[in-house]
Amino acid sequence: MSVFEQTTLGNGIRVLTAEMPQVSSVACFLMLAAGSRYETPGSKGIAHFAEHMFFKGTERRPTARTISAEIDAIGGEFNAFTSKEITGYYVKCASDTRDVALDVLVDMLLHSSFDPDEIAKEKGVILEEMNVYLDTPARYVGSVYDRLLFGDQPLGWDILGTKETIEATTRDTFVTYLDAWYRPERIVVGVAGRIGNGLNDRLEELLGGVEPRATGKPAPVEPPTNGSRILLHTKPSEQAHLHLGVRGYELGHPDRYALQLLAVVLGGGMSSRLFTEVRERRGLAYYVHAANGTFTDAGTLYTAAGVDVARIDDAISTIVDQLRRVAAEPLPHDELEKARGYSKGRFVLRLESPQGLIQFGLRRELLENEIEEPDDVLRHLDEVTAEDVQRVAKDLLEDTPFYLAVVGPFDDPARFERLLAA
Repeated sequence: MSVFEQTTLGNGIRVLTAEMPQVSSVACFLMLAAGSRYETPGSKGIAHFAEHMFFKGTERRPTARTISAEIDAIGGEFNAFTSKEITGYYVKCASDTRDVALDVLVDMLLHSSFDPDEIAKEKGVILEEMNVYLDTPARYVGSVYDRLLFGDQPLGWDILGTKETIEATTRDTFVTYLDAWYRPERIVVGVAGRIGNGLNDRLEELLGGVEPRATGKPAPVEPPTNGSRILLHTKPSEQAHLHLGVRGYELGHPDRYALQLLAVVLGGGMSSRLFTEVRERRGLAYYVHAANGTFTDAGTLYTAAGVDVARIDDAISTIVDQLRRVAAEPLPHDELEKARGYSKGRFVLRLESPQGLIQFGLRRELLENEIEEPDDVLRHLDEVTAEDVQRVAKDLLEDTPFYLAVVGPFDDPARFERLLAA
């Protein structure tokens, strides 16, 4: 049975819906295939900066307080997010206030004023957000790792931009970026929950005037072929934070389900290999997990850990050993079934809310113009064999270069090179 239904407005904007009659709320999303990957060297950070500015006022709702007061008046929750390939804006509210939510969202995206005085004030906010990020090494190490994997190209740049590009931003910077990428072919409206009647008619009224225009595509990823496999961000601290991984598969790769289970075997949950070996048996880390990061044309399988600076060498060696071992040895049946159950259970829990359900559907629809039904995901996970997982592990982890990013009190990459070769 299909959970999602897709329709298209007259100008090409796609609409993805998921009816959940058992709830009394609705989640309304405007999602765009336009994140920080779509920036130029001179506009780094503009995708995220624009997300901030959409909340600052429109012609009809001239201040941030006017916008927030209207959502508060319906008891709604609204927010936004920016990633490398996606920007999203959403309101969650009672189902009978759906049209208010949609009107506010569309007004923000189509009629934001980008007042120069508000831009100047928000620059300070963005710069402080950068400082918070830099002072949170468990988060910042992810940016260091992206820089290591992708170098000086959009996937390697920080989503927040740089101090120089933020300070140089003008109203024209926003207008140019939005005019280039905020077009119907890159917009998907997502609505889930108790949807109600007349949705597409209302969306046609609100969004039908957005002019279609071909936007092209961002430049393809070109992974650096030389340079160090280690990148350090030197910072005095009592704990070091690291990402250690390999290049992986893109979003739509046919082995993505086997890779998902491999990541769970390595570092999903408190009974995973890495948690058991690195934290429980050896006491080398406070947190340790593995994840599969994907983009439309690139990916990475990586581990993340916060470790004792005095024992970081032991932690890295232990992680490398676990990564090599999962490629070299057959996966026991009970471990595969545990990973399968973990993945399916977490996936089902994610779909319990209107917000979780529609976000799942939107990502594939937005980036690949393809709907993936929840039952298909569960079926594909059931089809993965132990041989599939080991084949993927061999492909990614056997005789392949490891990449290491570290935030901590270290300034000599050479000390870690022998550990990656173990």
